[in-house]
Amino acid sequence: MRIILVQGDITERRADAIVNAANSSLLGGGGVDGAIHRRGGPEILAECRALRASAYPEGLPTGHAVATTAGRLQARWVIHTVGPVHSRSEDRSHLLASCYRASLGVAAELGAHTVAFPAISTGIYGWPLDDGARIALKTVRETPAPGVEEVSFVLFDATAYAEFDRALRGPGQAVDN
Repeated sequence: MRIILVQGDITERRADAIVNAANSSLLGGGGVDGAIHRRGGPEILAECRALRASAYPEGLPTGHAVATTAGRLQARWVIHTVGPVHSRSEDRSHLLASCYRASLGVAAELGAHTVAFPAISTGIYGWPLDDGARIALKTVRETPAPGVEEVSFVLFDATAYAEFDRALRGPGQAVDN
């Protein structure tokens, strides 16, 4: 699978599936979540409400993933995943890795060939960017996702791009961007 880095707005990315760093309510919020809901339109919210009414009445658990339509985005699907809030007293890295694994699993089930990820949990949830980048790239590299040919990390600013670039260019790693 090819991994690329892009600095920009994930809501403008063309991909089969765009991953949303959602909150557990699935009903929109701030950051990436709010931007995806605003740009994607009411179709996304309608499907999220249906998911809450059926499969996830208590909300989507941290580390899990579920897909909806992408509405007006340049994608077929939005894959919603709930990242963990960073904690200095508890190692939650397995939950962050689970977000990437579960999202790739959903993408493969959908038949997505291209998937765009944000830097999950590195915003308001306080995950250190360097560690978030390391976990994201390691997990994507190690997760089998039949049919997924390209994963892009769409990073909002130069700081996030630089951290992901550093992690991608780690010792002995091939780079394709």
